[in-house]
Amino acid sequence: MRRALSVARKEVRHVLRDPFTLALALGLPVLLVTFFGFAIDFDVGNIRLSVYDRDRTPASRRLAEVFSASGYFNVQPGVHPEAPSKDLDAEEASAVLIIEPRFYEKAKSGAEAKAQLLLDGADNTSAGTVLGYLSGIQNAAQKRLAPALLSGGNKTGFISLKTRFLFNPELNTQWFTVPGLAVIVVGLLSIMLTALTVAREWENGSMELLLSTPVEPAEIVLGKLSPYVALSLSALLIVYLVARLIFRMPFAGSHLLFFGSSLLFLVACLAQGLLISVAVRQQQIAMQLSIVTSLLPSMLLSGFIFPVESMPAFFQYFTMILPPRWFLAVSRGVFLKGMGAVELAGPLAVLLLMDIVLITAATKRFKRDLET
Repeated sequence: MRRALSVARKEVRHVLRDPFTLALALGLPVLLVTFFGFAIDFDVGNIRLSVYDRDRTPASRRLAEVFSASGYFNVQPGVHPEAPSKDLDAEEASAVLIIEPRFYEKAKSGAEAKAQLLLDGADNTSAGTVLGYLSGIQNAAQKRLAPALLSGGNKTGFISLKTRFLFNPELNTQWFTVPGLAVIVVGLLSIMLTALTVAREWENGSMELLLSTPVEPAEIVLGKLSPYVALSLSALLIVYLVARLIFRMPFAGSHLLFFGSSLLFLVACLAQGLLISVAVRQQQIAMQLSIVTSLLPSMLLSGFIFPVESMPAFFQYFTMILPPRWFLAVSRGVFLKGMGAVELAGPLAVLLLMDIVLITAATKRFKRDLET
């Protein structure tokens, strides 16, 4: 343990003498999370909606006004009465509302009154979001049209649809993206920190001097990881403060559980970076491998953007080897849902297993014989 502490003290001095490393570890996560936290917005707005009102009654006009009042749609008259779908073909609109003739008459008598909404399925993400808006618009339309229809003789009343979203009642995009961004950004920087700094020692020859001392590989690994664990935890703490103070995110769970699970995640990332640096021993290749093995898989396969459950079976299994997938579930679960250690036992156990596997692999790759 004394030898590992000596290696750790050496690494601390190295970090303190390198302002670039400190700026990279503490400043860049804050900048990236803040910038992309405001920039990434999964809410779809300013949707161009062409309206074809074939009933031309106060009720049909009120239905179109409901779409405009929602704040998501820019209502415009249709330009192809003979074929409304041409508005989508010509990209003159992203959605088309067709109100059928006798809409008011049928609704007043209690019969089925029809209005059709056509969506551009080429952008399935936007189309899916618009479909999510429809329940709220339908509820608003029923309330808006109810007085006119009841006064016109419809005594059947209306079904009132009430939707309640748990954990994120306002469907705030930032509450969804910021915890994920923190995982991706801090995880990537943790991998790069150890990958680049240790690879630099191989290139400069200082690692050979370290290996010539009576220090075991496990002690070197422990000593190398310890300072960067503290540095990465500090970066995560700053990102946490940004989430709470700037984005006004709630925190429903246990701080001890959050930072304890963060420790498991960061150790896995740092061990991965250490394994990369030991394997390649060159900064340029280490950086390329860090990005290839962490950034793209973490962004696309961790559940940050696309739900893991919607991926093909092969990729669902492949994501199991990615630490961000498991910590992302922990981060969102603790932040928004207030989940406890029992509910998150699965992801925490996987992260612990990854720590053991990656540290063991890095230790075995640390050969005292520099010729191997």
